[in-house]
Amino acid sequence: MSWQASSVLGILELDEGLQSSRPSPTAREGSLLNPGTFHRPLITEVVKGAFADIVIRGDASLEDECVAAARRLVKRGASVISADCGFFLRHQAALSAAVDVPVVTSSLLLIPGLLRQLAPRKKLAVLSVDARYCTVDLFGIENPMDRARVVVGGIEDGQYVQNALARPFVQTDIEQIEKEVAACIEQLRTRHPEIVMLLLECTGFPCVATAIRRRTRLPVYDITDLCRLTLATQPF
Repeated sequence: MSWQASSVLGILELDEGLQSSRPSPTAREGSLLNPGTFHRPLITEVVKGAFADIVIRGDASLEDECVAAARRLVKRGASVISADCGFFLRHQAALSAAVDVPVVTSSLLLIPGLLRQLAPRKKLAVLSVDARYCTVDLFGIENPMDRARVVVGGIEDGQYVQNALARPFVQTDIEQIEKEVAACIEQLRTRHPEIVMLLLECTGFPCVATAIRRRTRLPVYDITDLCRLTLATQPF
């Protein structure tokens, strides 16, 4: 397999009516779409019709548009492909088959490796934008005992989701995101005191990852960590 000579991150964007093919210079610090997050070139392509609610629920009809957008990114120079919604993971196989660069659509890809870091009786908590659709078939693990060690919480009833599903998209205050994510984690830890590690599924959550680490005193992983790891392996 031949990799691109330069390390450029290409991101599949949700269709929020902006039709932009450039990263936002005003994206929040630490976010996937902030050019300063990776200290590498960053390019984007909107996936036509990929509205947040459709991607979260899962829609096989988006696959062709995902592949077309990924191919445009590679043509523009992307050496790694990611996506700005963790539920693009449903198209991971098709994307990997369609382009000749590494594809890391979601932080959920980390689950098998993270579980192996933990003692057998400890648990990993996954924080999702919508727990109803963050199902075990997305985790890449077959062992029922391992599946039982992954607990999922979501903020589907909060202000963040209401804003994210609005058309046009409405940005949520970072304080509100932190409040909703922290409350979800607190509930999960009350029910599952065995939780010792957190994984943020939603690509809107990395902007509060540092705050969540401080609050919980637990390791927190998100999509930006997976992208950094993948980018670091690429030749310059």
